Amino acid sequence: MESEEIMAGVVLRLARTEDAEALCAAFVENRKHLEPWEPHRPESYFTVPVQARRLADQLRHHAEGRVAPWLLEADGRIVGGLTLNGIALGPFCSAYLGYWLAADQQGRGLATAAVHAVCRAARDGLGLHRIEAATLPENTASQRVLSKCDFTLIGRAPRYLHINGAWRDHHTFQRVLHDDAPAR
Repeated sequence: MESEEIMAGVVLRLARTEDAEALCAAFVENRKHLEPWEPHRPESYFTVPVQARRLADQLRHHAEGRVAPWLLEADGRIVGGLTLNGIALGPFCSAYLGYWLAADQQGRGLATAAVHAVCRAARDGLGLHRIEAATLPENTASQRVLSKCDFTLIGRAPRYLHINGAWRDHHTFQRVLHDDAPAR
């Protein structure tokens, strides 16, 4: 999937190198909103050159089939992102999903629509069998999104990720996309 309108005026599309400035602006605008759910970010993270390097790395990994980075765009601005990381084919056919949504876009069903679209792309375009996602236990909004998108809780991972300055437990979820044999 290159791009898809998932709601009126909201497009989910693959990231591009020229998105660095708009992506940087989105991260600066949503810094406090995202801070509780993300790793500690140095000041340099909130600069265009660092975002340009991040995008270049993601797109290189995308060309290698290891990452699929999408952005949500509404009214000409970036309002969220979804990434499939650690894409593995063969007998595993799996990936890890991460996503974020701008503070002013919460509560519209946008994250749910975007996760559904990424799941379709993972199944139909990438041939993945399953997707895994993890949330902090107190991130009930993200857990609701995953539940609405047919993810099931598979466990609790102690000290799973270093988030906001500490190793934090996470709930882990998965969605099985199909049970066909691996295509490749």
